[in-house]
Amino acid sequence: MTILDIDIGNSFLKWRLIGQGARRSGRCLVADYQNVLSGSLIADVARVRVASVAGGAVNDALKLWAQARLNILPEFAVTCAEIAGVTNSYSDPSRMGVDRWLAMIAAYKYRKGACWVVDCGSAITVEQLSGDGLHLGGYIVPGLPLMAENLLSNTAEIIVDRSIEAFEYAPGVDTSSAVQQGLNWVMRAMAHQLAREVSVPVCVTGGDGELFARLMSEYHDDCEYLPELVLDGLAEVLG
Repeated sequence: MTILDIDIGNSFLKWRLIGQGARRSGRCLVADYQNVLSGSLIADVARVRVASVAGGAVNDALKLWAQARLNILPEFAVTCAEIAGVTNSYSDPSRMGVDRWLAMIAAYKYRKGACWVVDCGSAITVEQLSGDGLHLGGYIVPGLPLMAENLLSNTAEIIVDRSIEAFEYAPGVDTSSAVQQGLNWVMRAMAHQLAREVSVPVCVTGGDGELFARLMSEYHDDCEYLPELVLDGLAEVLG
């Protein structure tokens, strides 16, 4: 049996196919998944498991697509009070995004003890887990794309007219480089600050997670980038 696992964020969708000894995965814009997940790629799918923070309209569209193309009703993971040895700190667990919850569950299983979990997507979420699986709280701040979008949409005099490809954080000498390198500087500062404050393993995931893990590793010896952390948590919860 082939299982299709899907992690839907605000901008991107990650997918993974597992079955018959094979494993394939990818990432695409949410708007493009119906074109990407098509044809022989999904011909043998018998089950669809989903982690979504994209909202009702996107979830409804995914249900219709799965039923029309695969004749399958997708299974959606939900945040709960306790599962797989992890205890939620929220008085109302449903208020926590399921991607954060699943990433913590996968990280705790992987590390088998206390750890921090960082997910660098549209937002950057940072979670602390105790040795006995208790969520001790976390932080949520805008990710790099969201910071850039907010800055440019709310500041009329700032115009970025070119992209800066390399990861640089020296002070910029024009507006484009000042914006991009300023964002890089913030990301670097966050990674270094967390590295200095924590002494337990750190699991990092998300679109900008590889960069964050590399920056954090400059000051922390046990920081690992795990790109499929949410999907691993999805498999753990839905079995």
